[in-house]
Amino acid sequence: MWKNRNYRLVFGATSVSNLGDGIAMVAYPWLATMISRDPLDIAFVAFASRLPWFLVSLPAGVITDRVSHQKLMVGADVFRFILTLGVVAMVVLGPELPGPEPMRGYILLLALAAFLLGTAEVLRDNTAQTILPRLVDDHHLPKANGQMWSAEQIIGQFVGPPLAGFLLAIALPLPFMLDALTFLLAAILVARLRPKPFAPVPHQPAWAAMKEGFGWLVKNTLLLRLALITGWMNFAATMSLTILVLFAQDLLDVGPLGYGLIMSAGAVGGGLGGLFAPRVVAHIGQGWGLRIAAILIGVELVIIGVAPHAIWVGFALFLGMFGSMIWNVVAVPLRQRLVPPELLGRVNSVYRFISWGVIPPGAILSGVMVKWIDQFASYETALRAPYFILGFFYLFVIVFIFKTMSNASVKA
Repeated sequence: MWKNRNYRLVFGATSVSNLGDGIAMVAYPWLATMISRDPLDIAFVAFASRLPWFLVSLPAGVITDRVSHQKLMVGADVFRFILTLGVVAMVVLGPELPGPEPMRGYILLLALAAFLLGTAEVLRDNTAQTILPRLVDDHHLPKANGQMWSAEQIIGQFVGPPLAGFLLAIALPLPFMLDALTFLLAAILVARLRPKPFAPVPHQPAWAAMKEGFGWLVKNTLLLRLALITGWMNFAATMSLTILVLFAQDLLDVGPLGYGLIMSAGAVGGGLGGLFAPRVVAHIGQGWGLRIAAILIGVELVIIGVAPHAIWVGFALFLGMFGSMIWNVVAVPLRQRLVPPELLGRVNSVYRFISWGVIPPGAILSGVMVKWIDQFASYETALRAPYFILGFFYLFVIVFIFKTMSNASVKA
């Protein structure tokens, strides 16, 4: 597979772009806390960054099936490069941070930038999953996806977050400058791809095109269940990570570098999961792979809720990301194999609309929950309570998976 020039290029583009994503994972929430300490403001920025997964996912599928995948990916990365330079300008030319009071105008600007970056991310990521079968053979798809996810976790979440923390400790604009450069380099690498010829689907009204993709997914009971369960997982993960930056700062007394290291612990789990999950799933079966993945993610939430030290949070993120990679190793190749090529872009977008569209309310609900609990309980209780509540509801998800998922149904 490594002899495949296209795969090397897309692997490199994914790696460098995920380095930027890993930097942004720490830099943007940290910048938000420098502008305001209000949990609702922090949640609003996270909400804006994920709102495109609800608003743009379905149109993105239609666009993906009609426009050259390569040109769409390059355009999205160039747009993110230019927009991130705008964030750099806002940090450099804006007032000194942290300010004495919340600066709601700058929160709105940061949220707008996050929304536009998220819109480009939706288009780019949906297209990246759709183009992969045009770059590698079918029998290489599980291995290719596993390696790409390993790179995403190791580079994007193991290297990126501590690097962001180190750069933040030096100067606030530095991580955003490097983030912008990663988008530019990713665009250059994707522009050099030579995929199999792109065959756009016959023109039809956008609503009819989206309806066709939605109808196909609804008829496939297995993929629909996976989309709904993945949606709950993403909802819970978003609530967890949105308030984690305040949890780490205010309860665990963690600085920017320490916060980056905590996030990197999750990346280690994700990286190892990407490497070993295909073997684990091959040994225990896809049905049991999905069950174990859900259990690990549920345990992650409970451990964070009781964590007395940052090390425990890092360990919890390690378990959760390992479980997430097992889930992805089963779910994504299954979708790529079962969906007809001419529908893959639209079905991917409908699947993501269901599984990612719940992320924006998860982001804003985390801030609302902390703010509400803080009115009648201690601030520490307000920050810990969401993890216990999410862990409780995860029990029902695990029971549902055990009752409805089997190796036979997953192989269908």
